Amino acid sequence: MHKHIKITLFSIVGFLQVGLAQEDEKKGIGTETVTVVKAYAPTISDAFKIKSVPSLNDSLALQKKPITYSIFSVPVASTFTPSKGKATAVKRTPAPKLFNSSATIGLGNYNNALAEFFASNAFNRDERLDVGLNHFSSRGNIKGTALDNDFYNTKLNADYSKVGRDFKWGANIAAQHQLYHWYGIKNGYYTEETVNSMDVKQNYFNVEAGGYLSMENNFFKRADVLVRRFWDATNSGENRAVFKPVFEIPVSEEVLTFKVKADYVGGSFKNETVSSETNDGQIDYSFLQAGINPSLKISDDQFSLNLGLNVVYGLDMELSENNFYIYPTVTASYKLMEEMAIAYGGIEGDLKQNSFHGFVAENPYVSPTLSIQPTDQQYDAYIGLKGQLSPNFSYNIKGSYMAENRKPLFIHNAENTARNDDKSYYYGNTFQLFYDDVKTLGLFGEMHLAVNNNFTLGVNAEVYDYDTETDNPAWNLPSLTASLFMDYQIGEQWFMGANIFYVGERDDLYTVAAAGATVEEFATTAVTLDGYIDVNAHLGYRINNQLSVFAKANNITNNTYMRWDNYQVQGFQVLAGATFKFDL
Repeated sequence: MHKHIKITLFSIVGFLQVGLAQEDEKKGIGTETVTVVKAYAPTISDAFKIKSVPSLNDSLALQKKPITYSIFSVPVASTFTPSKGKATAVKRTPAPKLFNSSATIGLGNYNNALAEFFASNAFNRDERLDVGLNHFSSRGNIKGTALDNDFYNTKLNADYSKVGRDFKWGANIAAQHQLYHWYGIKNGYYTEETVNSMDVKQNYFNVEAGGYLSMENNFFKRADVLVRRFWDATNSGENRAVFKPVFEIPVSEEVLTFKVKADYVGGSFKNETVSSETNDGQIDYSFLQAGINPSLKISDDQFSLNLGLNVVYGLDMELSENNFYIYPTVTASYKLMEEMAIAYGGIEGDLKQNSFHGFVAENPYVSPTLSIQPTDQQYDAYIGLKGQLSPNFSYNIKGSYMAENRKPLFIHNAENTARNDDKSYYYGNTFQLFYDDVKTLGLFGEMHLAVNNNFTLGVNAEVYDYDTETDNPAWNLPSLTASLFMDYQIGEQWFMGANIFYVGERDDLYTVAAAGATVEEFATTAVTLDGYIDVNAHLGYRINNQLSVFAKANNITNNTYMRWDNYQVQGFQVLAGATFKFDL
């Protein structure tokens, strides 16, 4: 009852208030003026944090129930296959077609002729046979020479090689025929009748065979063998046999190497020396060398050192004389600035085996009356600096000092017209050997510049100072030599090149024999040969992959200089030809 009365009173009062409010809203609020005496300056009371959480005593508070999760894997079969990406292919330049054979032929003034042939046949991955033929000849006359000066050089060689799993070996055979004329007489010195009666033609013949065997993962590393027979048109002949095995023995982290050699040379000249009044004897020679060269190599990334000793036993089988020679073989190198500057040096010596074949290769105008002896190179000490300043530029500078006993020097044979040999090599037109003890101080320098893959340029020079035991000049040895070479590939078809070389002055001695006089009493005249420059160039054009044409120009300055006394060379020479490549 009381509760209903209270609700009724509250309802009446509420309605009365709503009605009064609506009446006031109809009359308006009105206006009133307010004067502010002081600016409003609000303040903020400090906040405080409840330090305790009130406890709830509520029967409806919910308690969290722990829940445990687990995964139930069910395999789902899928046939989806993602597509694979494909890299963009790079367009490759096709490799040039290679041919296993080539033939070259060329003709020029002075009736010069060039012929070359090369063939290479690979039987399988491991076996190969190479065959080559080279011929160069000239049948033209040199202006100012009274005698024939034809020459030609023909060589045929074949090489066979086989590569195994841990070894490789090869064999080769070669045959060579050379024709030269001893045409170096003074112009107008002899009568026409005497000149016409001279037989100055000389032929050299050479047949040789050799081979090698190289092993991997074996203390026996390599062996080389050579057998040669060399002879000429005057019944002079020489035999040569060389055998050089190499052994390596690991010592801790280093390698001990043993180089062994057995070298024999022997022959005879059927004629007596030109200075003899009569030709009633012959010259025989026979030398055997046996040596061993142990060396220990110590190296790391910056430094390399070879410590060795060369012991050689030399036997003169004709005179039954023998001797032991001991030489140093020490070399070292050190990288001062990686590949930019590498310092190197060494001191080495050896007993050099001289031969008739070797002297002819150096000077084909020697007489068949030589005295063959080995050269005792006591030491060759050198120090140098080399490196690659950039990928395109390299250099090498070296200074050396060498001491040699019995160094062979070429000198004029005596003019001895009293001789009546079958061949005319006694008119002062041939050379003999003069052995002297020589100390040589040398300086060498070279630079090589590869501007790009198509252009290369190089230059080198050597300066020598000779000190002889006899106080004679170092006969026919220049004190200065220099050369410059260049190769340029012009596009894909044109190519060219050039080389220039200079040889300084040389000294020689012209001797005239006299009946009844000793060699020391012969009349002599000192001869100085001028230095010379020889300029050569070549130009070529590739018509296609198989055919190309070329032209060569030699001695462009037309300088008829003398390499040897009274031996003028051909002047300006031009030779043109073609090269054809094919498969056999």
